Amino acid sequence: MSSQFAISVRDLEKDYGDVQALRSLSLDVGAGQFFGLLGPNGAGKTTFINVLVGLVNRTGGEARVFGADVTDDYRQVRDRIGIAPQEFNVDRFFPTKEVLMHKAGYHGVDRAEAADRADEVLRTVGIYEKRNTKFTYLSGGMKRRFVLARALVSEPDLLILDEPTAGVDVELRRDLWRIITELNDEGTTVLLTTHYIEEAEQLCDEVAIMAEGRKIAVASPAELTQRGTDTLRILLDETPSGVPDIDESGLENGSIEDIAVEGREVVVTAKRANAVAPELVRRLDRAGYQATNLDIEPASLEEVFVDLTSHDADDADEGEDESGETDADAQRLESPEATT
Repeated sequence: MSSQFAISVRDLEKDYGDVQALRSLSLDVGAGQFFGLLGPNGAGKTTFINVLVGLVNRTGGEARVFGADVTDDYRQVRDRIGIAPQEFNVDRFFPTKEVLMHKAGYHGVDRAEAADRADEVLRTVGIYEKRNTKFTYLSGGMKRRFVLARALVSEPDLLILDEPTAGVDVELRRDLWRIITELNDEGTTVLLTTHYIEEAEQLCDEVAIMAEGRKIAVASPAELTQRGTDTLRILLDETPSGVPDIDESGLENGSIEDIAVEGREVVVTAKRANAVAPELVRRLDRAGYQATNLDIEPASLEEVFVDLTSHDADDADEGEDESGETDADAQRLESPEATT
């Protein structure tokens, strides 16, 4: 597995007794990419992250970060990763700057430089004026900003964001998007898990969709939406007496799934509607119907996501949490070492 990849896993497995949290997962994330992980609860996203950062030991397979094995070369791997977890695992009664300086110290940064770095990242995330405020007294949005600052203070090459905008308002979400995008533009590889499909569409170069510990699709958001069904609405000059009899053969660049009539509109659901639309209009014209307007509602990534994961979700084990963690793993996540 080449070090040109920030993350490279092959046949990765993680079992918790009878529960398989990861099943033969193989995935590559290129250095410098903005990569998204999408999946319903229980898909294995958090378990995957925990394997990368050393909080969970894999059952089988290989996992590397910039070419280094996450177990054999764990010090090297952890030094290159910054993680902003979904849950707040911060000592609540220390001033924010002091927490950041301690975090930088874990990475071998001397105290003077750690202080400079802490000030810099607090300015980056917009809470420099709270540098002497204890974490417990920050607002919810400021806490979310601080968690990102803590991930950045070690100047990581790989930034892992687990639901970074969960529960924040629209203004803060877009501000966090801007900060993360700028970091990615400067060369930082970003791995994002999110339940906000819009977030993945707007930010990610490539997206992996997971379900029940498996990878079920990997592509750019645009490529994934091409797998969905578009809605084509063709307004006619008169109301047809019924569904026009249109020959559907020969539409090699797309495929029609359904045709219906709503008043003067012919409503067509099709794969790659933009490819079949011109020929459909011509065939309607030959059938005696003149089109006066045409509108295409493209498939959304959310629709594709639901379609791809629905069958897996129907069979998912009830009550399994997303990470499949044991009590021992949960305790490790709450420990000071879990602030990598």
